[in-house]
Amino acid sequence: MPQPQRTAVTVRTPATSANLGPGFDSLGLALDLSDEVEVRVREDRNVTVAVEGEGADSVPLDESHLVVRAMRAAFDAVGQTMPGVDLRCRNAIPHGRGLGSSASAIVAGVAATAALVGGGRLDRNWVFQTAADIEGHPDNVAPCVYGGFTISWHGAKTWRAWTAAPAPGVLPIVCVPRRSLSTQRARGLLPETVPHSDAAFSAGRAALLVAAVRECPELLFEATEDRLHQSYRAEAMPESAALVESLRGDGLAAVISGAGPTVLVLYHGAAGDPHGESPQKNSAIVDSIRRRAGTEWHIRPLAIDLVGVRVTSPRS
Repeated sequence: MPQPQRTAVTVRTPATSANLGPGFDSLGLALDLSDEVEVRVREDRNVTVAVEGEGADSVPLDESHLVVRAMRAAFDAVGQTMPGVDLRCRNAIPHGRGLGSSASAIVAGVAATAALVGGGRLDRNWVFQTAADIEGHPDNVAPCVYGGFTISWHGAKTWRAWTAAPAPGVLPIVCVPRRSLSTQRARGLLPETVPHSDAAFSAGRAALLVAAVRECPELLFEATEDRLHQSYRAEAMPESAALVESLRGDGLAAVISGAGPTVLVLYHGAAGDPHGESPQKNSAIVDSIRRRAGTEWHIRPLAIDLVGVRVTSPRS
């Protein structure tokens, strides 16, 4: 088998928020908070893993690490044997909080493989297809790969995604709790069927949300209403459910981020400022949310990442 054309690469992958209320398993948003992985090819077949930051004390430091598993699957997909590598992860995305840490790791592994094999070139569509196959669903993978606001689905034979930049003035604010929640547990609470009226309601709101994010952010509050999944998962994250209810009582477009328990607020700022209104007004909104949430939450406004996965040369 041919060897990789490059021997070292650095990949940055953004955090993501999926669902955004009614867009269950289909809508996603890339956030300006990134993990970074550095991969260096070894002359032998050994694999070493070092992790800094989020998850450093809980993730495996061997070949079962998710980035390594994704790399191995990606090398298999191109018909090559994965070489030995030294992997260094610098993590900023909280784990088990509904901010796409798993998708970030998978995309990082696949993108690193694509860059090593392709001499630094990055075929985003191939990365998306391969990473979504590994993840099993595309809602976090799509914004992680392409950036911005995404709609993703499975077509007749392949994963598909549409991406766009949100309207100026849309500011994501994340409320991250101290405790984590297993995505598997959150999914296990969903019923096999839902009332037709609830399905129709959520479908309509999901369509409205696309318009709200793209062109009419003044509609974000109504557009983020959901009857498909959040109420069923509330028992697994009562504090998050209570915070969403409290913030929506203040007229803020608050939703559960992904499978939770992070709460995401889509705040509509001024059209002339891509980060929302004036810094003073943003500070006032964040302070208001912090008062509602209390001290057990980390409240943080984030810009929207419009680029997605990035591949660069490693640090010297």
